[in-house]
Amino acid sequence: MTRAQRDRLRVLVWHSHGSYTGAFVQGRHEYLLPVLPEGGKWGMGRAGRAWPDTAREVSPDELRDEGFDVAVLQRPEEFELLERWTGLRAGRDVPALYLEHNTPTGDVPRTRHFLADRDDVPIVHVTHYNRLMWDSGRAPTSVIEHGIPDPGERYTGEEPVAGVVLNEPVRRGRAVGTDLLPVFAEVAPLQVYGIGVEKLAFGDRVRPRGDLGQDELYTDLARCRLYLHTPRWTSLGLSLLEAMHLGMPVVAVASTEAARAVPREAGFVSADLAELTNAVRELVSEPELAHRMGKSAREFALAHYGLDAFLRNWDVQLTGLVRS
Repeated sequence: MTRAQRDRLRVLVWHSHGSYTGAFVQGRHEYLLPVLPEGGKWGMGRAGRAWPDTAREVSPDELRDEGFDVAVLQRPEEFELLERWTGLRAGRDVPALYLEHNTPTGDVPRTRHFLADRDDVPIVHVTHYNRLMWDSGRAPTSVIEHGIPDPGERYTGEEPVAGVVLNEPVRRGRAVGTDLLPVFAEVAPLQVYGIGVEKLAFGDRVRPRGDLGQDELYTDLARCRLYLHTPRWTSLGLSLLEAMHLGMPVVAVASTEAARAVPREAGFVSADLAELTNAVRELVSEPELAHRMGKSAREFALAHYGLDAFLRNWDVQLTGLVRS
């Protein structure tokens, strides 16, 4: 019996999105994470994360010698890396899929995916909105929605402020709604977390909190009265789903997948800035409403973005690809 027919697969996956990879490697398979002496984006390995022993670091030589059953690729350059390191071509010599984390860019209704002319490498999207908006051509497509390891219900909402998580808000600008922060700060102070938030310069009501470790972030964020989601054009951020798992009510710009991820009982979703600022003001002034919506947010997140369903869906995807 070949390795591909066994119960546990050997899955090649580069560590490129820390939180996503951390959830992905919780499954029942063996996950091979390329590592290079210099590290870098092509050789991060585990990067010191407390992941299961089944998430194993491998060098390019070990990857070539030991082999693997399926490759999960996440960046276009990984196709060339795979062939250079192992001599194997994705979708031809070894089963492979492409995990597309992003919304399309450019002329969005007509943005064609770089795999659109191939049918040997399926594309897995992380949201239904992304699948709808990409022109994927002949490529088989599916959606596996995010799954979050439950951080526990930590919400206290004791601080009458809005919590925001944005990585590199200055560089990414309007895409993540950085220009909207001063608008919301007029109705409530904002505590902003993430990489590069110290570069924000919007006055003392927009308060950079830095790039905290995950557990510290969860505890600190959960003290905020509400979670504010400002992106205009990004994929559905894991931080939004993590905030809902914490038990936080949400005020979100109605863009991409947000309207599907945040039900009415869990918060406010709108494209009208006046409605959104009024919602922030209302939640800050009414702690009982905030707590009630936060409980609904957690219930919805556990039911729709829990880790068990995420891992089951990935198991079906991977085993089906290998068997076919």
